[in-house]
Amino acid sequence: MSPDICIVNFYTVNGRLGLHKDCDESEGSLVKGLPVVSFSIGDSADFLYGDQRDEGKAEKVKLESGDVLIFGGESRHVFHGVTAIHPDTAPKTLLGETNLRPGRLNLTFREY
Repeated sequence: MSPDICIVNFYTVNGRLGLHKDCDESEGSLVKGLPVVSFSIGDSADFLYGDQRDEGKAEKVKLESGDVLIFGGESRHVFHGVTAIHPDTAPKTLLGETNLRPGRLNLTFREY
């Protein structure tokens, strides 16, 4: 993988992103199942993923500041989203040294 795209999202403490699939990359990248690499910074978030666009059937994992999530291959095409941001969970040293606002900063790298 040679990432050439970085998507930056900031989620406020009330931020959400419904279940969706990422399919804007090139057909070659999607067919190969090249991975998405996601870095979480700041407050913790509930990340859902599954085979259907149904939050009730999705699996949930809590992503904390510093976590890296990689999904590629067959899992590259799963539905995924963020259902909650957990306020006041960011490392205090991070907040003190960066003045990061309350919420979650997410950097997602992929290859077009």
